[in-house]
Amino acid sequence: MNNIDFTHHHNQYNAAAPACAYCLGIHGHESWCPTRDPNVHYAYEIVLEPRKLTIGDALILHSLGVTWSDFAP
Repeated sequence: MNNIDFTHHHNQYNAAAPACAYCLGIHGHESWCPTRDPNVHYAYEIVLEPRKLTIGDALILHSLGVTWSDFAP
């Protein structure tokens, strides 16, 4: 039989599907995943590129004693 209906397979787990690099979700993302939560995304973004830190957040972090640099350890 050459006519095979594949419509019933669309919700099945696919081992070849790439998982999210942050939460390892395959069919969806966790609520804390930076791809879903804008605050978590901002936190990841400023760690990777400190120049994206807002002035207000920079002042708060500075008052807490946090220093930022562009140098990787």
